[in-house]
Amino acid sequence: MSEQPPLPGAPAETVVASPHGGTLRIPTPRLTLEGVAPDAAAGLRAGGDGGFAWLGGAPFEGTRDVSGMLTQAHAAGVYRPEFGMFALVRRDDDLAVGSIAFHGPPDDEGRVEIGYDLVESARGHGYATEAVDVLTAWTLARDDVGCVCATVEETNTASQNVLHRAGFTRARLNGDELLLYVRSRG
Repeated sequence: MSEQPPLPGAPAETVVASPHGGTLRIPTPRLTLEGVAPDAAAGLRAGGDGGFAWLGGAPFEGTRDVSGMLTQAHAAGVYRPEFGMFALVRRDDDLAVGSIAFHGPPDDEGRVEIGYDLVESARGHGYATEAVDVLTAWTLARDDVGCVCATVEETNTASQNVLHRAGFTRARLNGDELLLYVRSRG
């Protein structure tokens, strides 16, 4: 793996070529957030492994769904790897335990939305909090992003707790029973 030039706002040591075909690898204390390339996303969407060894043998369904979104963005010519999808790969055994993804690039106000999931057997170990915290800090270091947000169902207290632990605050209740959480720069 060779060093790649940093993206705007990204520390140089976090941006390296991924052995899985993605363009980014962002380290966390126990994980590596591995950029998922469009062809790997297409494989995931079609039921494959995307080139990753998954804890439990397969990703959670949300990972397959967001893979389809990435594939569509690529086909439409609007895919940007730094606002794509990342597999959460444990450093100790190289197994993917989940994914985290952007719903697209920042809007005109510098707001970007994330979503994440874990395979069931990886839940309860702090992996989601670790990934959300590090990716959010990395994203907020960019000049074109002022806040990162996430929407969560009212009944999903586990995901709400992830966001609280990662420094997000609840902003408001959306009309369709989704809670909005936000973490801003500074």
